Amino acid sequence: MALAHMSPRLDALTSWRADWSGLRVAVLGLSVTGFSVADTLAELGADVLVVTEHADPQYARLLPVIGARLHTGGLDAVPGVLVDFDPDVVIASPGFAPAHPVVRWAQEAGIALWGDLELAWRVRDKVVRPDGSPADWVLITGTNGKTTTTQMTAAMLAAGNLRAAPCGNIGIPVLDAVRDPAGFDVLVVEVSSHQLWYLSHQTGDADPVSPHASVCLNLAADHLKWHGSFQAYRDAKAVVYANTRVACVYNRGDAATRQMVEEADVVEGARAIGFGLGVPGPSDVGVVDGILVDRAFVADRHHSAQELCTVDDLAAAGLGAPHNVANALAAAALARSLDVPPAAVRAALVDFHLDAHRIEVVAVAGGITWVDDSKATNPHAVASSLTTYPGAIWIVGGLLKGVDIGELVRTHGGSVKSAIVIGADRTPITAAFARHAPAVPVFEVDPGETGEVMAQVAQIAAEVARAGDVVLLAPAAASFDQFESYADRGRRFAEAVHRLIARGSGDEHDGPSPAGGR
Repeated sequence: MALAHMSPRLDALTSWRADWSGLRVAVLGLSVTGFSVADTLAELGADVLVVTEHADPQYARLLPVIGARLHTGGLDAVPGVLVDFDPDVVIASPGFAPAHPVVRWAQEAGIALWGDLELAWRVRDKVVRPDGSPADWVLITGTNGKTTTTQMTAAMLAAGNLRAAPCGNIGIPVLDAVRDPAGFDVLVVEVSSHQLWYLSHQTGDADPVSPHASVCLNLAADHLKWHGSFQAYRDAKAVVYANTRVACVYNRGDAATRQMVEEADVVEGARAIGFGLGVPGPSDVGVVDGILVDRAFVADRHHSAQELCTVDDLAAAGLGAPHNVANALAAAALARSLDVPPAAVRAALVDFHLDAHRIEVVAVAGGITWVDDSKATNPHAVASSLTTYPGAIWIVGGLLKGVDIGELVRTHGGSVKSAIVIGADRTPITAAFARHAPAVPVFEVDPGETGEVMAQVAQIAAEVARAGDVVLLAPAAASFDQFESYADRGRRFAEAVHRLIARGSGDEHDGPSPAGGR
């Protein structure tokens, strides 16, 4: 292994004001994250080569303007232009899996391998607070609930008069937040398991990422193809707690997250803070008689608690589902670790609105409620949806990402009224119903044209549904087999529902025949 690339120079690059000039950096990927990396490095004076199979035309046009070079083409083998470039460091976009040929080449060649989080941490002092310090970081990960919890936390911090920026995997690159001239007190960073895997490979010990507070909300099988195994996925998630300074927030109902905290190498004095739907112990947040309470950040946590808000408050804001109560508790723990007053926590929650495609009621007509939970892309998320809407007509399917859906069907499939199966990976789903819930009617929608899929789904659902029923789009799968994104899938579902209602096509009739005669 050629270790010469691990130069001492990289250990010195821990500030925006360090000398980055001439550093040879290969950036893998050119979407929103890849461009933010290239743009940052170009501004710092580095020599930047972007390598990607397909370049977003918008970003490709901008690269020459900022002074970066671009190579496009197949990456089944390491391109010669990359080898000749001889990079000092490779910074990969989150889509590049550990087994990718270029990632493996960098590791085998002994070239420093970073993700965007490590670069952002190193240059986080570009804009500082009045006291001269950079913004604190709060890191949020988990199989489900990351975006909602990130938004809730940022809203609570803002209500507590802190300048907070939700960023990271939520859609705004953390580097864009770091470079925002307005500056922030706190960056609330949603981090994916992909980003955390790269963070686990950060080089040197000079300035490791050290968040003020961190949380892994939950852990369930997901992204197994990317990571290669559940253990690798779990280990990546656990990185979120490394070097935490003040509060390691974990899910009391998920033993895996507790174990992550117990095993984490944290800054001395950091506390473990549990959250859960039950009565909290000392150093926890939880629920007592319908009231969300804090026993972690009070003067006498062994004998007193602080009211934050009520479950009724959350229900009035559309946050009454158990998983959203849990998200609110996790966010409250993070915010309270930054001294946000309880009144600000409540104010943020009562005004909070979930993003589209997250248990979103898109229509109610003829007594039938149509719900878009397209963001539920894995079984863990869908289990929460089906618990919220028992007896629903369940629209499920897409790309399963290597996840076995059998357990979800075994535990929840028998309670649904019927299932409408879409997407490329239909066979494992129909087989799971045949094995675990044979009495449930199952309907298949042939892939066909993307524009026709949801029209067929809506028609089948309307023929099956009766007044009082819920039609629930909760796919438990990725969308890229038929749609541009989970948002595109949800949008097309809502459009199909509204067209069907406008036609008045929900009248009672004999209904369709289930797939396979079931």
